[in-house]
Amino acid sequence: MGRSSRREGLLFLAGCLLWFGSATVRAQDTFDCFISRDLLDHAGLSLVWQNALPVKKGEKLDTMQLLDERLYVRSDRNYTWSLDGNNGKVVFSRAVAPAGFPILGWTAYADRLICVIDNRLVQLDVETGVEKQVTDLGLGIVAPPVRNSQFFYIGAADRRLHALRAKDMVQLFQVAAENDSLITTVLADEQIVVFGTDAGNLMAVAADRPRKLWEFKAVEAIAGPVIRDGNSFFFANKDMSVYRVDAGDSSAVNLVWKYHTEGVLDRPPRVTKDVVYQYAPARGLTAINKQSGQTIWALREGVDLLAEAAGKAYVITKEKTLTVMDNATGRKLYWVNFAPVFHYAANTADAKIYVADAQGHVACLAPAR
Repeated sequence: MGRSSRREGLLFLAGCLLWFGSATVRAQDTFDCFISRDLLDHAGLSLVWQNALPVKKGEKLDTMQLLDERLYVRSDRNYTWSLDGNNGKVVFSRAVAPAGFPILGWTAYADRLICVIDNRLVQLDVETGVEKQVTDLGLGIVAPPVRNSQFFYIGAADRRLHALRAKDMVQLFQVAAENDSLITTVLADEQIVVFGTDAGNLMAVAADRPRKLWEFKAVEAIAGPVIRDGNSFFFANKDMSVYRVDAGDSSAVNLVWKYHTEGVLDRPPRVTKDVVYQYAPARGLTAINKQSGQTIWALREGVDLLAEAAGKAYVITKEKTLTVMDNATGRKLYWVNFAPVFHYAANTADAKIYVADAQGHVACLAPAR
């Protein structure tokens, strides 16, 4: 082979390596999103970035979750990619558990990702995904664990909330609802811990001792996580209703409003600055005024909120369309075909929309300026 041929071959190989080594494409690059440009233009959206994840043959994406500006995408074999939500670059990619193992919870605190794998409390490094600490607590863990600077809080099958010192995992105290109901959801900060139960209890205790601060009793079981916004707590209930309760500095807690959806609820609401979005099977997605508890709009085919921007709600539907709703007037503005979208991550923090197709292409979209 001549010198010129060898040179051309090396240049070709270098080009291939550059192409395979960088799967992230930014908006300014020449690239077609898996959703056509015409549809994006019609929806008033632009492509921020797209990343082609190397999904193996027979493997499928299973979950997408946005957490602290990181997008976590997990396959049905528990292979996980952490992507920077702003530019789509891979932070880490690795198998976080053997295929088939259920993973309970996925929360972040400081430099750790916290979850439960095979009934063990697992702490992963947020930058590498590597296991930093695995603890067998000898408890049947039934609620996603949370922590603050001093404690882990674990809802267990013994119907107790266990507070463990974070530095050495020594249990310091435990609490329970007075009716001994099963704890299904927990949230905490430095001052209080709030937990919900399958009997409808919403109880707050001091973060550092078993001292009850306040309690609210809903009619039936709390469905999914409780969402906190300042001193307000929003949750779905098995009585077909969405609740907002407010807790002040004293021991009092007040029901601000209760919205009846006429559908059995199985997931928590999405809460933004001004609106609460609640999905109910067979009833669709309803937008509720956060302050008054009154209906803004109802979309029977709506499934979930993708994002909210400038008073518009971008909604994914069961018909695999993107529908844009006007929160000021309650009217449907327009819709576009989103048939290629198989997965999404709901975003209540800003206007970015995160979606993926069946082949592992993950895209971030945003309203065009």
